[in-house]
Amino acid sequence: MKPIVAIVGRPNVGKSSLFNVIIGKKIAIVQDEPGVTRDRNYAEVEYKNKHFMLVDTGGFFIHSEEPILKEIKKQVELALEEADIVIAVFDGKEGLNPLDKELVEYLRKLRKPVFYVVNKIDHKSHELRLPEFYALGIEKIYPTSAEHGHGVYELLDELIEFLPETKFYEEKRYDSRVVVLGKPNVGKSSLINRLLGSERAIVSDVAGTTRDAIDSEVIFNNRTYLFVDTAGIRRKSRISLKLEKFSVMSAIRALERVDVAILVIDAYEGVSEQEQKIAQLIQEKGRGCIILMNKWDRVEKTDKTESFYKKMLQNTLPFVNYAPVIFGSALTGKNINRIFGEIDKVMNAMKRRVSTGVLNRIVSELQERNPMPIYKGKRVKIYYGTQQDINPPLFIFFSNYPEAVPSSHIKYIENQLREKYEFTGAPIKIIFRKKR
Repeated sequence: MKPIVAIVGRPNVGKSSLFNVIIGKKIAIVQDEPGVTRDRNYAEVEYKNKHFMLVDTGGFFIHSEEPILKEIKKQVELALEEADIVIAVFDGKEGLNPLDKELVEYLRKLRKPVFYVVNKIDHKSHELRLPEFYALGIEKIYPTSAEHGHGVYELLDELIEFLPETKFYEEKRYDSRVVVLGKPNVGKSSLINRLLGSERAIVSDVAGTTRDAIDSEVIFNNRTYLFVDTAGIRRKSRISLKLEKFSVMSAIRALERVDVAILVIDAYEGVSEQEQKIAQLIQEKGRGCIILMNKWDRVEKTDKTESFYKKMLQNTLPFVNYAPVIFGSALTGKNINRIFGEIDKVMNAMKRRVSTGVLNRIVSELQERNPMPIYKGKRVKIYYGTQQDINPPLFIFFSNYPEAVPSSHIKYIENQLREKYEFTGAPIKIIFRKKR
């Protein structure tokens, strides 16, 4: 579990620009308009062999009563609660603002390391603006220009000295490590209880009963499984700091510790935007995936109901269209024990290796059936491929113009791999590189 660094400040002080400079990619939307960043953006950062999660937040109004600003405030408060270190950003061009004083007073109560940054110091002469910020009672100020990259490395050099050590959870070996994910009240804790055969997790009809991740060990057919239960991912309009400590970061942290994710969906309600975001997160993290359509006992069924649901999942959750689907009920126990068999299948798929000979036959067949396009006056060629890693399976293919290989050809390779080998529930990562 990597330490977390949160960037906070009032609107339009350059938080997202600073976030982008630190991670080296333009992920956050940078626009000269207050309130552009409403959600929290997360990115993993490595700096001088130190690793941490960086969180960008929306503009922080401590006392605003406007509904959208109150929601942003809740998001920021959640980020601050999770954070190990805080970067507070001020606007050096505009100068000291009464909201800056409120922010400093708020952050002092957190009793966490805070690095105070005065941004938009774009020229040496602009440093004359710094003294007024010392009136806030700050011992050290870090002048930066996120736009030009000035002062950022000096900030990071000192910040990494305050990072807590990354926590590791490898005290015991398990046959499989599994996280249960889903939005609130879809039956995640009931599923854990059914798998455990005991009331290990508290079950309640109130959304948000599970506050923190809970680890549970399950032994089934002489195999040992670690199950990680997390609180449901909230709609932003329903987040309440007083009632809820969970955020997307909890899911990210849990996914870093496991091999397989079970996405629990309320079959009666169907797939929502939240499930789509969770599915995309599972795929991006390279974890195996199983979909449980829970509360199946509440659905009126015909002989075509399951096929209808499977088609619906293919359309709404394309990120994990390789995931096996279980129709069951944590309440009645129907089909729940099938989960263990599916976990084993997914784990086998995650560790599966394909010979170079098979990969090259797939490439040869592809180029015979579907001629490659012309790029820069030459025919694009795929020379050969090799499997570089497992868990998840990673395949490297070499080409004269890797950037010009059509996405349809990449999809063909993945489909052939899935057809010839049982990659049930496993994401397949395919990368093209230039042949030297």
